[in-house]
Amino acid sequence: MFHEVGQPHGLPYNPFKSCVIPRPIGWITSVDVQGRVNLAPFSFFNALASEPPLVMISINGRHGGGGPSKDTLANCRETGEFVVNMATYALRDAVSATSGPLPTGESELDAAGLTAEPSQLVAPPRVAESPIHLECRVHQIIDLPSDNPDSRNTMVIGRVVGVHIRDDALTPDGRVDVEKIQPIARLGYQDYATVDRIWQLTRPKGGGDRTAEGR
Repeated sequence: MFHEVGQPHGLPYNPFKSCVIPRPIGWITSVDVQGRVNLAPFSFFNALASEPPLVMISINGRHGGGGPSKDTLANCRETGEFVVNMATYALRDAVSATSGPLPTGESELDAAGLTAEPSQLVAPPRVAESPIHLECRVHQIIDLPSDNPDSRNTMVIGRVVGVHIRDDALTPDGRVDVEKIQPIARLGYQDYATVDRIWQLTRPKGGGDRTAEGR
């Protein structure tokens, strides 16, 4: 099949989100100018670069109103900091719970039964139950095109300034134990995936990145 974007595709659901998969989930803590904590998951999230390490969150939705995603964008604009907490299979119910709407200023961490843990370099706390955290400072906020006049698309690019990895999330040889912590990722529709099987592929000499090769 082929369909031109903006024209009928003839399927029961829009296939686009199932064509770019899996997408890691950015579980983001941020604070407002009053120090109130917000926590929200984002399925349009990824790493952009490694030197320096950069990540991005894409925030989509209607103008106005509250909700965790809107609060995240407002907090990033106002305070310029956020933390990425790794979303794992063990925390899947909490991740889902923090996507629900709460009045601005009410704590998603409390509603999901999570624990706030102080960060080292930024004001937003970390989710203590998560095994990995990236402390970030906002590098740039970019308004993106939107086909819906009642919505907007915004990308927040953050520079990672600190990395926390829980000791039990590392293998004896010092690698992140992905099979143990089981990060979750977003697919299309209401589908998710769990990273629980790792395999390796040797690339041609000179074709790998230096970070992956341990340099």
